[in-house]
Amino acid sequence: MKKQITYKSAGVDINKADAFIGAIKGLVKSTRKPGVMDRTRAFGSLFALGKYKDPVLVSSTDGVGTKLLIASHVGKHDTVGIDLVAMNVNDVLCVGAKPLFFLDYVACGKIDKKVLVDVMKGIAEGCRQADCALTGGETAEMPGMYKDDDYDLAGFTVGVVERKKIIDGAKIVPGDVVIALPSSGAHSNGYSLVRKVLGPADQKKYAKLILEPTRIYVKNILPLVGKFDIHGMAHNTGGAFYEKLTKCLPDRCAFAIKKGSWPMPAIFTLIQKKANIAERELYRTFNMGVGFIVVVKAKDAKPVQAALKKTGIPSYVIGEVIRRRKEKMELL
Repeated sequence: MKKQITYKSAGVDINKADAFIGAIKGLVKSTRKPGVMDRTRAFGSLFALGKYKDPVLVSSTDGVGTKLLIASHVGKHDTVGIDLVAMNVNDVLCVGAKPLFFLDYVACGKIDKKVLVDVMKGIAEGCRQADCALTGGETAEMPGMYKDDDYDLAGFTVGVVERKKIIDGAKIVPGDVVIALPSSGAHSNGYSLVRKVLGPADQKKYAKLILEPTRIYVKNILPLVGKFDIHGMAHNTGGAFYEKLTKCLPDRCAFAIKKGSWPMPAIFTLIQKKANIAERELYRTFNMGVGFIVVVKAKDAKPVQAALKKTGIPSYVIGEVIRRRKEKMELL
């Protein structure tokens, strides 16, 4: 008689998946907030918007990228979940939206409960930092698609903003100033270059520096929205100064940014020391210490910085808006 084939013999263990889901229930519960609706038989997550006059939903989806390879190499998985949340919530924040809920997608070759619980600890922590509920997710065990020890992450968030409070950069004019909020390090961009510059030994040696999680700016920025006349905001991710910071600019405008007007995280000093990388390449790949920017009138700069300080984060005036000559970014 032929041996019966099962899903488990094909490499997918549903019992392990169920055990993993049971192990993270407490983490999910720790992110609950008003609006989350319990519907155990529903196939989707339900969230009640609450009292908004003219709500606009703002969504974002993103991943962590090859930073995961370093996390796997050094065996530290409890911070990449923060990165995952940050890459999404910081994006919706740029239009003044408050993140409401977050969903994750975890793909792996084989479920390793310890590793994936550590990943989920980071996701839950990120959601708490963003005051955002973790309302659902998916764990896909895919042998053949991934090696046993491999995993990948994707995230999705939805935020809300009153239509009249949307910040889209349309008000930016020459003479406005650029206020920078510092990054915590390389965040989650440029890690293919990081891995090329820093080999396996250096990755272990400088693991804490390299895996410093992405800073989440929700609790720093939301108190400013509606209180100040913010002309534009940008999250400094892939493409960095030349592509992401300038995304909020009207066509007629450019940024004149003064290098050295903000502190440089140690990881970038290390990368510059280890490899010969052109300046433009650095500022087009990495955030170089600028994680998020706020563009306001010059007269509002000091009050905005004072308000940011009250939220527990320093800030720096790093440049101004000028009339565009050629490029949208001029590094001085």
